[in-house]
Amino acid sequence: MNIYLREMKAHRTGLIWWCIGMVGLVASGMAKYDAYQAAGVSVQEMMAGMPKAVLTVFGMTGFDLTKASGFYGVLFLYIGLMAAIHAALLGSHLVSKEERDRTSEFLYAKPVSRNHALTSKLLAGLTMLVIFNLATLLSSFYFVNLFGQGESVGADIRILMMGLFLMQLIFFTIGTAVAGVIRKPKAAPSIAMSIMFTAFLVSYLVNMSENLQFLKYLSPFKYYDAAVLMADGRLDPVYVALSVGIVALAVLGTYRFYSARDLSV
Repeated sequence: MNIYLREMKAHRTGLIWWCIGMVGLVASGMAKYDAYQAAGVSVQEMMAGMPKAVLTVFGMTGFDLTKASGFYGVLFLYIGLMAAIHAALLGSHLVSKEERDRTSEFLYAKPVSRNHALTSKLLAGLTMLVIFNLATLLSSFYFVNLFGQGESVGADIRILMMGLFLMQLIFFTIGTAVAGVIRKPKAAPSIAMSIMFTAFLVSYLVNMSENLQFLKYLSPFKYYDAAVLMADGRLDPVYVALSVGIVALAVLGTYRFYSARDLSV
């Protein structure tokens, strides 16, 4: 079987469940907004009663929470976290699973180069990222429009999904690079997840203190901050360029280290 199709089939069930989980996250998040509205509770007033430090740390500032789009902006932090977890795990598993499962002989038996096999795996991963992003996009359009009472949200959601996809690519390629470098395949997913959660923690530190703003370049979560994207209506070209650079270096590292090392069978 074609390696690309083999990987798509192997990860099909997991991808379906991840997509279902994302749809559920968007649906439950926007249903909570609808419940507040139906109960006559002003989310804006409720948030006003919370300490400003708490709101800042959790990324709840900069949004009009009386609108569905503003509530979705707050929800996007958790959407981004879920997408990053999926991407990091997917990238590390795709590259390390042959060694982890002791099936490397499958690659050796194929009349293709190791680089060709790796390219097929990366293309399969890219396809799954696109599918996951589309599931997020479509569910976001549906539920935000459903509870938004005619509010125009298409432009906001589109720009957020563009940022989300670039963030997915960053953590996916970091996952593949880690799996390519690490000689203990079972440790690759854990290390990739540690890097991802460290980046998430850095974004919290940046939110907490103005003196730590320089750290924002170390966290992709700050590259695509929902409040900034929705206010500007565009991606920051500096962060886009930085994202492309990270992805390119990670992909090059994946090929360089994975192709050069001996695979255990």
